[in-house]
Amino acid sequence: MHIPVLQKEVLQELDPKPNEHFIDCTFGGGGHASAILEKIAPRGKILCIDWSTELVKKNKASHNLILVCDNFANLKEIVRENRFDQVSGILFDLGYSSWHLEQSGRGFSFQRKEPLDMRYSLKNQLSAEKILNYWSKFDIEKILREYGEEKFSAQIAEGIVEERKARAIKHTLQLVEIIKKSVRGRQRIHPATRTFQALRIAVNDELNNLQKALPQALKILRSGGRLVTISFHSLEDRIVKNFLKQGSWHILTKKPITPSLLELRINPRARSATLRAAQKIQ
Repeated sequence: MHIPVLQKEVLQELDPKPNEHFIDCTFGGGGHASAILEKIAPRGKILCIDWSTELVKKNKASHNLILVCDNFANLKEIVRENRFDQVSGILFDLGYSSWHLEQSGRGFSFQRKEPLDMRYSLKNQLSAEKILNYWSKFDIEKILREYGEEKFSAQIAEGIVEERKARAIKHTLQLVEIIKKSVRGRQRIHPATRTFQALRIAVNDELNNLQKALPQALKILRSGGRLVTISFHSLEDRIVKNFLKQGSWHILTKKPITPSLLELRINPRARSATLRAAQKIQ
């Protein structure tokens, strides 16, 4: 079951009131959206966006819950098409849903044998398999270094290129074995963690999409409206932090909020979550 990360803190920072309008840019399992809906009853509305068709189809839209299957990089157009205005708060939970990890079968997890897909939307033409089998060693090393912050990026890229000379790289466990052979010494985290992160970011163009969406969120929010982001690695967090340094925001979280020990015991996947919140001042 998908457990929404930092739910209590999200509600505290968004501060939803009855009859207000909110946007959840990353609907996922719907946990945050459901909690917000309770607070904005009876006439409040929430516009929920997710790039994965399956997650949108799992839920029923209603008068108060508007569901859209799209990329949040298109936020301004989505809002215009749905005539959604007077927005009091916008949420970006940038972690992928438990559904992607446990049920999608698209290779997000390095712990089970699945095709190397990693697409949030099947309309996306690029997959992890295409990157691994057709991109140059230089380009593979670059994304591992920049998106995964992987110190063994050169060795892993070399291992990938050598493997594909003999056979196509088709599934997750095949990639895990290549990584294990390429990485030296004991690792604090699983040796495949950073490579899988890098591939997922590259396939879905996650950092560029976030950079496109944040300025749109600023324009859409009403004066005094709130923006809350939850990021799961330093690359996302740096984009958000730099964006909030603009003069249009009053920073609500002088120090980013991280999960409590109690939450981490219940949901270990929340361990890298970082929440930032700000209020639009003009």
